[in-house]
Amino acid sequence: MPQQLRKEATPYRLRKGESYMSSKQLVHFRNMLEGIKLHLGQDIDRTVHTMQDEATVFADPNDRASQESDVTLELRNRDRERKLIKKIDETIVKINSGDYGYCDSCGIEIGLKRLEVRPTATLCIDCKTLDEIREKQLAK
Repeated sequence: MPQQLRKEATPYRLRKGESYMSSKQLVHFRNMLEGIKLHLGQDIDRTVHTMQDEATVFADPNDRASQESDVTLELRNRDRERKLIKKIDETIVKINSGDYGYCDSCGIEIGLKRLEVRPTATLCIDCKTLDEIREKQLAK
């Protein structure tokens, strides 16, 4: 998740006696996710307009190759952002259904601090760690 997007949201302050995933917490995370989605959408729109404006055909093969490399990198970044927008939409559905904040694997609380850093997290830190270990073992 882009660092500058997370810094804009003020971390949630847990009140004494407040239950996990209270309505205030859900509103906080929904607002955070919608803000990130808005910024990503604006970045995608800006990229499309920039690419249309800079559509120059260079005679020099090196300049053309450099431009194509830049466009490829930009498109890869936009694709990553498009996938993040999809994940944000899925997370908002989880908020609406009351399933947000709980691990998809074991069902325990993911935790406010982890969700502040990665509001689209679907696994608690223990399950995510095990998942990453399995990935490394299968990659070898």
